Amino acid sequence: MGTTQVEAVPEPKYWHLRTVLSEALDSEFSVGEILPNERELAARFGVARATLRQALEQLELEGRLQRRRGVGTTVAPPRVGVSVGTEQHLWPGAPGDAWQPSDCTLAAPPAAVAEALGTGRDEAVHTVRRSRRTHGRPMAAELLYVPVSSVPDLSAIEAPSGPARARAVLRELQRRELQRQESAVELGSAHAEDAKVLDRLPGAPVLVVTTRYVAGDRTAALSVATYRADTCRLTFGDAGGVQIHHDPPSRAC
Repeated sequence: MGTTQVEAVPEPKYWHLRTVLSEALDSEFSVGEILPNERELAARFGVARATLRQALEQLELEGRLQRRRGVGTTVAPPRVGVSVGTEQHLWPGAPGDAWQPSDCTLAAPPAAVAEALGTGRDEAVHTVRRSRRTHGRPMAAELLYVPVSSVPDLSAIEAPSGPARARAVLRELQRRELQRQESAVELGSAHAEDAKVLDRLPGAPVLVVTTRYVAGDRTAALSVATYRADTCRLTFGDAGGVQIHHDPPSRAC
Protein backbone atom coordinates (compact mmCIF):
# COMPACT_ATOMS: atom_id res chain seq x y z
CA MET A 1 0.00 0.00 0.00
CA GLY A 2 1.22 3.51 -0.79
CA THR A 3 1.11 6.53 1.47
CA THR A 4 -2.06 8.64 1.40
CA GLN A 5 -1.99 12.06 3.06
CA VAL A 6 -5.20 13.51 4.49
CA GLU A 7 -5.68 17.04 3.15
CA ALA A 8 -6.59 19.96 5.40
CA VAL A 9 -10.38 20.34 5.38
CA PRO A 10 -12.87 22.40 7.45
CA GLU A 11 -14.60 19.29 8.88
CA PRO A 12 -13.05 17.44 11.86
CA LYS A 13 -9.94 15.59 10.79
CA TYR A 14 -11.14 12.25 12.17
CA TRP A 15 -14.39 12.57 10.19
CA HIS A 16 -12.55 13.19 6.95
CA LEU A 17 -10.28 10.25 7.76
CA ARG A 18 -13.38 8.13 8.37
CA THR A 19 -14.51 8.92 4.79
CA VAL A 20 -11.09 8.08 3.37
CA LEU A 21 -10.94 4.83 5.35
CA SER A 22 -14.46 3.90 4.22
CA GLU A 23 -13.40 4.27 0.58
CA ALA A 24 -10.33 2.13 1.27
CA LEU A 25 -12.54 -0.58 2.80
CA ASP A 26 -14.63 -0.65 -0.38
CA SER A 27 -11.70 -0.86 -2.76
CA GLU A 28 -8.96 -2.75 -0.92
CA PHE A 29 -10.46 -5.06 1.69
CA SER A 30 -12.94 -7.90 1.80
CA VAL A 31 -15.38 -8.96 4.52
CA GLY A 32 -13.58 -10.58 7.44
CA GLU A 33 -10.15 -9.28 6.45
CA ILE A 34 -7.97 -7.98 9.29
CA LEU A 35 -6.86 -4.37 9.01
CA PRO A 36 -3.20 -3.37 9.49
CA ASN A 37 -2.30 -2.29 13.01
CA GLU A 38 -2.83 1.28 14.20
CA ARG A 39 0.81 2.25 13.73
CA GLU A 40 0.76 1.23 10.06
CA LEU A 41 -2.57 2.92 9.37
CA ALA A 42 -1.56 6.14 11.13
CA ALA A 43 1.65 6.26 9.08
CA ARG A 44 -0.18 5.57 5.82
CA PHE A 45 -2.68 8.40 6.32
CA GLY A 46 -0.31 10.78 8.05
CA VAL A 47 -2.41 11.25 11.17
CA ALA A 48 -1.94 10.88 14.91
CA ARG A 49 -3.05 7.57 16.40
CA ALA A 50 -5.65 9.39 18.50
CA THR A 51 -7.26 10.72 15.30
CA LEU A 52 -7.11 7.27 13.76
CA ARG A 53 -8.83 5.70 16.79
CA GLN A 54 -11.67 8.22 16.54
CA ALA A 55 -12.19 7.34 12.88
CA LEU A 56 -12.07 3.60 13.59
CA GLU A 57 -14.55 3.96 16.44
CA GLN A 58 -16.93 5.85 14.16
CA LEU A 59 -16.72 3.13 11.49
CA GLU A 60 -17.36 0.51 14.16
CA LEU A 61 -20.43 2.43 15.30
CA GLU A 62 -21.66 2.47 11.69
CA GLY A 63 -21.16 -1.28 11.37
CA ARG A 64 -18.28 -1.12 8.89
CA LEU A 65 -15.71 -2.59 11.28
CA GLN A 66 -15.65 -5.10 14.12
CA ARG A 67 -13.16 -5.33 16.96
CA ARG A 68 -12.75 -8.97 17.95
CA ARG A 69 -10.97 -10.26 21.03
CA GLY A 70 -7.68 -11.89 20.15
CA VAL A 71 -8.10 -11.10 16.45
CA GLY A 72 -8.00 -7.36 15.90
CA THR A 73 -10.09 -5.03 13.75
CA THR A 74 -11.82 -6.73 10.83
CA VAL A 75 -14.11 -5.63 8.01
CA ALA A 76 -17.70 -6.33 9.09
CA PRO A 77 -20.23 -8.21 6.97
CA PRO A 78 -23.39 -6.37 5.82
CA ARG A 79 -26.02 -5.80 8.48
CA VAL A 80 -28.64 -8.50 8.98
CA GLY A 81 -32.32 -7.57 9.15
CA VAL A 82 -33.87 -8.67 12.44
CA SER A 83 -37.62 -8.53 12.96
CA VAL A 84 -38.55 -7.30 16.44
CA GLY A 85 -42.32 -7.24 16.05
CA THR A 86 -45.22 -8.07 13.78
CA GLU A 87 -48.55 -6.49 13.09
CA GLN A 88 -50.12 -9.23 15.24
CA HIS A 89 -49.50 -8.91 18.98
CA LEU A 90 -48.04 -12.10 20.47
CA TRP A 91 -46.68 -13.18 23.83
CA PRO A 92 -42.96 -13.96 24.13
CA GLY A 93 -42.41 -17.66 23.45
CA ALA A 94 -45.31 -17.91 20.97
CA PRO A 95 -44.84 -20.22 17.94
CA GLY A 96 -42.28 -18.78 15.57
CA ASP A 97 -40.46 -16.87 18.33
CA ALA A 98 -36.74 -16.85 17.47
CA TRP A 99 -35.52 -16.37 21.06
CA GLN A 100 -33.85 -19.16 23.05
CA PRO A 101 -34.44 -19.22 26.83
CA SER A 102 -31.40 -19.92 29.00
CA ASP A 103 -32.39 -19.22 32.60
CA CYS A 104 -35.07 -17.92 34.96
CA THR A 105 -34.66 -16.49 38.43
CA LEU A 106 -37.07 -15.14 41.03
CA ALA A 107 -35.87 -11.91 42.61
CA ALA A 108 -36.68 -8.23 43.02
CA PRO A 109 -36.08 -6.34 39.74
CA PRO A 110 -34.36 -2.95 39.30
CA ALA A 111 -36.40 -0.05 40.71
CA ALA A 112 -37.28 1.29 37.24
CA VAL A 113 -38.62 -2.11 36.19
CA ALA A 114 -40.66 -2.48 39.38
CA GLU A 115 -42.21 0.93 38.71
CA ALA A 116 -43.08 -0.03 35.12
CA LEU A 117 -44.60 -3.32 36.28
CA GLY A 118 -46.51 -1.70 39.13
CA THR A 119 -44.95 -4.04 41.71
CA GLY A 120 -43.35 -3.20 45.04
CA ARG A 121 -39.62 -2.50 44.96
CA ASP A 122 -38.90 -5.55 47.12
CA GLU A 123 -41.46 -7.79 45.40
CA ALA A 124 -39.87 -10.69 43.55
CA VAL A 125 -40.66 -11.23 39.86
CA HIS A 126 -39.64 -13.91 37.38
CA THR A 127 -36.68 -12.79 35.25
CA VAL A 128 -36.35 -14.88 32.09
CA ARG A 129 -33.05 -14.64 30.23
CA ARG A 130 -33.13 -15.29 26.50
CA SER A 131 -30.78 -14.83 23.56
CA ARG A 132 -31.16 -14.61 19.82
CA ARG A 133 -28.83 -15.67 17.01
CA THR A 134 -29.02 -15.04 13.27
CA HIS A 135 -26.91 -16.94 10.75
CA GLY A 136 -24.92 -18.39 13.63
CA ARG A 137 -24.04 -14.98 15.07
CA PRO A 138 -25.23 -13.61 18.45
CA MET A 139 -27.63 -10.75 17.77
CA ALA A 140 -29.47 -9.93 20.97
CA ALA A 141 -29.89 -10.65 24.66
CA GLU A 142 -33.14 -10.18 26.55
CA LEU A 143 -34.35 -9.86 30.12
CA LEU A 144 -38.08 -10.58 30.35
CA TYR A 145 -39.64 -9.53 33.67
CA VAL A 146 -42.87 -11.33 34.62
CA PRO A 147 -44.74 -10.57 37.87
CA VAL A 148 -45.79 -13.59 39.90
CA SER A 149 -49.42 -12.47 39.51
CA SER A 150 -49.14 -12.90 35.72
CA VAL A 151 -48.39 -16.63 36.03
CA PRO A 152 -50.27 -17.68 39.21
CA ASP A 153 -50.48 -21.36 38.22
CA LEU A 154 -46.73 -21.80 37.71
CA SER A 155 -45.38 -24.81 39.57
CA ALA A 156 -42.11 -24.04 41.33
CA ILE A 157 -41.54 -27.75 42.04
CA GLU A 158 -41.80 -28.76 38.37
CA ALA A 159 -39.10 -26.40 37.15
CA PRO A 160 -37.14 -24.70 39.94
CA SER A 161 -34.61 -22.94 37.69
CA GLY A 162 -32.79 -22.90 34.35
CA PRO A 163 -34.21 -23.20 30.81
CA ALA A 164 -37.05 -25.48 31.96
CA ARG A 165 -38.22 -22.85 34.42
CA ALA A 166 -37.99 -20.16 31.71
CA ARG A 167 -40.08 -22.25 29.31
CA ALA A 168 -42.66 -22.87 32.04
CA VAL A 169 -43.06 -19.11 32.65
CA LEU A 170 -43.43 -18.46 28.91
CA ARG A 171 -45.95 -21.29 28.61
CA GLU A 172 -48.08 -19.88 31.43
CA LEU A 173 -48.08 -16.45 29.79
CA GLN A 174 -49.69 -18.00 26.70
CA ARG A 175 -52.76 -18.82 28.79
CA ARG A 176 -53.57 -15.14 29.22
CA GLU A 177 -55.30 -12.92 26.69
CA LEU A 178 -52.89 -10.28 25.40
CA GLN A 179 -54.54 -6.90 24.89
CA ARG A 180 -51.62 -5.08 23.27
CA GLN A 181 -47.89 -4.55 23.28
CA GLU A 182 -45.95 -1.29 23.12
CA SER A 183 -42.29 -0.94 22.10
CA ALA A 184 -39.70 1.82 22.33
CA VAL A 185 -36.14 1.90 20.97
CA GLU A 186 -33.11 3.83 22.18
CA LEU A 187 -29.36 3.80 21.65
CA GLY A 188 -27.29 2.47 24.53
CA SER A 189 -23.98 0.89 25.53
CA ALA A 190 -23.41 -2.78 26.24
CA HIS A 191 -23.04 -3.67 29.91
CA ALA A 192 -20.50 -6.36 30.85
CA GLU A 193 -23.04 -9.20 30.96
CA ASP A 194 -24.71 -8.25 27.66
CA ALA A 195 -21.30 -7.76 26.03
CA LYS A 196 -20.33 -11.31 26.95
CA VAL A 197 -23.50 -12.78 25.44
CA LEU A 198 -23.21 -10.63 22.30
CA ASP A 199 -19.46 -11.25 21.86
CA ARG A 200 -18.78 -7.52 22.03
CA LEU A 201 -16.58 -5.31 24.18
CA PRO A 202 -18.22 -3.59 27.17
CA GLY A 203 -19.41 -0.15 26.10
CA ALA A 204 -20.04 -1.20 22.49
CA PRO A 205 -23.07 0.52 20.89
CA VAL A 206 -26.34 -1.37 21.19
CA LEU A 207 -30.00 -0.78 20.43
CA VAL A 208 -32.25 -1.32 23.44
CA VAL A 209 -35.84 -2.31 22.66
CA THR A 210 -38.22 -2.11 25.62
CA THR A 211 -41.58 -3.83 25.13
CA ARG A 212 -44.55 -3.68 27.51
CA TYR A 213 -47.12 -6.47 27.29
CA VAL A 214 -50.55 -5.50 28.58
CA ALA A 215 -53.25 -7.90 29.79
CA GLY A 216 -56.22 -7.12 32.00
CA ASP A 217 -55.44 -3.40 31.67
CA ARG A 218 -52.11 -3.77 33.46
CA THR A 219 -48.51 -4.58 32.55
CA ALA A 220 -48.25 -8.38 32.53
CA ALA A 221 -44.62 -8.56 31.37
CA LEU A 222 -41.78 -6.22 30.44
CA SER A 223 -39.03 -7.10 27.96
CA VAL A 224 -35.68 -5.29 27.76
CA ALA A 225 -33.88 -6.61 24.67
CA THR A 226 -30.36 -5.49 23.75
CA TYR A 227 -29.41 -5.76 20.06
CA ARG A 228 -25.98 -5.35 18.50
CA ALA A 229 -26.01 -1.98 16.75
CA ASP A 230 -23.06 -2.83 14.54
CA THR A 231 -24.40 -5.86 12.70
CA CYS A 232 -28.20 -5.68 12.62
CA ARG A 233 -31.06 -3.45 11.58
CA LEU A 234 -34.42 -3.68 13.32
CA THR A 235 -37.63 -4.09 11.34
CA PHE A 236 -41.18 -3.64 12.64
CA GLY A 237 -44.34 -5.10 11.11
CA ASP A 238 -44.83 -8.12 8.85
CA ALA A 239 -43.58 -6.23 5.81
CA GLY A 240 -40.70 -4.55 7.63
CA GLY A 241 -42.08 -1.19 6.59
CA VAL A 242 -40.38 0.75 9.37
CA GLN A 243 -36.66 0.20 9.78
CA ILE A 244 -33.89 1.51 11.98
CA HIS A 245 -31.19 1.10 9.40
CA HIS A 246 -28.32 3.31 8.37
CA ASP A 247 -26.76 1.55 5.40
CA PRO A 248 -23.04 1.99 4.92
CA PRO A 249 -21.86 2.62 1.37
CA SER A 250 -21.90 -0.47 -0.83
CA ARG A 251 -18.87 -2.66 -0.34
CA ALA A 252 -17.23 -5.53 -2.10
CA CYS A 253 -18.04 -8.94 -0.63
